[in-house]
Amino acid sequence: MARIHELIRQLRTTNESLANDLEREFDVLSDRRAFGLNFERHTPEAVELPGRPVRTGDKVHILPPRGEKPTAANSQLWRVTAIERSGDKRLATLEPIPEAGVDQTTTADVADLVVVAEFRDPIYPGLVSTGKVERGGDKPFHTVINSENYHALQTLLFTHRGRVDAIYIDPPYNTGAKDWKYNNDYVEGDDLYRHSKWLAFMERRLLLAKELLNPDDSVLIVTIDEKEYLRLGLLLEQTFPDAHIYMVTSAINFAGSSRQGAFGRSAEYLFFVSYGAASPAPLPLGKEWNPVARQSKYDLRWADLPRAGDDGRRSARPNMFYPIFASDGPEGPVFRGVGDPYLGEDYRSAVTPPEGAVAIWPIRRDGSEGRWNVAHTTLRTLIGAGFAKLGVWRDSETWVGYLKSGEITKIKAGNFPIIGHRADGSVITDNSSYVPTFVPTDIWRITSHDAGNSGSHLLRRLLPGRHFPFPKSLYAVEDTIRFFVGRKPNSTVVDFFAGSGTTAHAIMRLNKQDGGERISVSVTNNEVSNSEHNGLRERGLRPGDPDWERWGICEYITKPRIETAIAGRTPEGESVKGDYKFTDEYPMAEGLEENVEFFNLTYEAPIRVQSHREFGRIAPLLWLRAGSRGRRIESLPNGWDVADAYGVIAHLDRTDESLAALAATSSVQLAFIVPAEDRLFEAIVRDLPPDVEPVRLYASYLRNFEIDAMRGVR
Repeated sequence: MARIHELIRQLRTTNESLANDLEREFDVLSDRRAFGLNFERHTPEAVELPGRPVRTGDKVHILPPRGEKPTAANSQLWRVTAIERSGDKRLATLEPIPEAGVDQTTTADVADLVVVAEFRDPIYPGLVSTGKVERGGDKPFHTVINSENYHALQTLLFTHRGRVDAIYIDPPYNTGAKDWKYNNDYVEGDDLYRHSKWLAFMERRLLLAKELLNPDDSVLIVTIDEKEYLRLGLLLEQTFPDAHIYMVTSAINFAGSSRQGAFGRSAEYLFFVSYGAASPAPLPLGKEWNPVARQSKYDLRWADLPRAGDDGRRSARPNMFYPIFASDGPEGPVFRGVGDPYLGEDYRSAVTPPEGAVAIWPIRRDGSEGRWNVAHTTLRTLIGAGFAKLGVWRDSETWVGYLKSGEITKIKAGNFPIIGHRADGSVITDNSSYVPTFVPTDIWRITSHDAGNSGSHLLRRLLPGRHFPFPKSLYAVEDTIRFFVGRKPNSTVVDFFAGSGTTAHAIMRLNKQDGGERISVSVTNNEVSNSEHNGLRERGLRPGDPDWERWGICEYITKPRIETAIAGRTPEGESVKGDYKFTDEYPMAEGLEENVEFFNLTYEAPIRVQSHREFGRIAPLLWLRAGSRGRRIESLPNGWDVADAYGVIAHLDRTDESLAALAATSSVQLAFIVPAEDRLFEAIVRDLPPDVEPVRLYASYLRNFEIDAMRGVR
């Protein structure tokens, strides 16, 4: 619709009558909406790639002169048709992209160009390492990728398709305060297509994320606030029709942030999209997770011995109508015995209690005859073990309770240690250290989830002097993900809106708590905040310059935050002050015994990839596909190599050696085979060890990105 409105506007300058007629007809058609969520699927996005070398055939923008802001002219799209050297410069000949309406060619200094990738075009990605931290011994590596996240998701489809256990994302909330970009421009609050742009932006990424999830057991978790939660819920329903979707309301600011003419904002929303067997696992949770009415969950629960409901009448189970004998004593009521079932009439006069005792019968509140919950023989056993109990003695009457099997199991398991017995023989237990295991309700008001104390303040301890807007509470992310991967110590978790790196930090904390080897894959771009653009431009800087890029999110926040969390030392080399709280408490300066590697995503020429000239850029992808564990094969000087988890065979004349090495390495899972001819590939596959999966390297790589070029673009 946005494109149609623009065309009508252009037509109105030359033929107003026709433009008005078209607009009326269009308005009639636009009212005929299908049921469900309808929105504009805008022209597929484009993203500028500062730092990517300009090549012949590339699409580019011409950058504004240094120190100046971009204008409409700088959004003109050009194609590079030739590059020639002129003195100390390289000049590019440019022709306009036809749709742009510009009919002349031009030339420009290559240094003043920035490559543009449109999302309908195939990409051929590689990865270049920009550093690593190793404190985890032989654990697998967490991964942080600096990239536009749509292209990173396409890359992960090659390395992780169908193998991801959980995706946790905190996408832009679309507040209208320039908190995200569409086609290189910030989306502002007065943009008429703000919501449809956001939906198109999200849908493209969710369609790719769907392919990453394990269809048998996985979950997508999306956090959002009130501005888009209704639209997001419908979008998730349409994108994941086979999943189970539900929403949790979570308080993140107990004091609330005031809003003019409205209630203060205190909460955000979490959508859970569960596939296959995925469901929240019962966890040991503190009292703050429980509504007030369920606080008894934290004590040993004595059940009523009289049976309630229609099934609690004497006629339903006559053999459970029997007397219990009790008397009052100096320290409280005591059991004096249990009678046999009485099947006759006039039970009160027919049964004589022991001297000084009274007979207690299961009489209902309406005076009718009831029954007990357990048989008389079972009750005798319970009394002998201390698992039956009498209440306060009033007018020769008392309440009778007992422990059900689940409560008895808690005692035997040591959750409620026995520290004594009452006068009636019932056990006295210590409940001071018991934390029950359960799944909470869908309203969370948890102290540790406060985004101020456990998000912003915690980040300031890790990165003193550095600012990042609205980081998530570390403990909120940790708790949320734990429900789904707490019992999966080797799971893979992806966050493609990684921001400050909270998800990776949370996964590393989970590993410390239970000795797990979960891995996180975090994707974030290196966008410089809007508030810093003007100051950097005034210094003559622009995207791609090292002094510009150093202030981007990935370089300035995400990487140093994760490095600091592992090392326990700030970027300035100081020990991190303060302790982790809540789930487990220890000094942040201890760090975390984990490994992480940081990468920039690159864009390669397919002909160079296919001819085996960019193996160094493709090598990290092979390592990631094999589990990011152990040594990485960086080059093939002998035509083959075998690492801990995978091998690469590039030259046929060394096949026997490579196959022998694969057979001798029991931990190998994958073999990447370069020869492209079917006959040669099949011959090698026949001789592979049975547990090794063969992958035709460059054919598989190229096909993946050519097929996925249009995935998610509608």
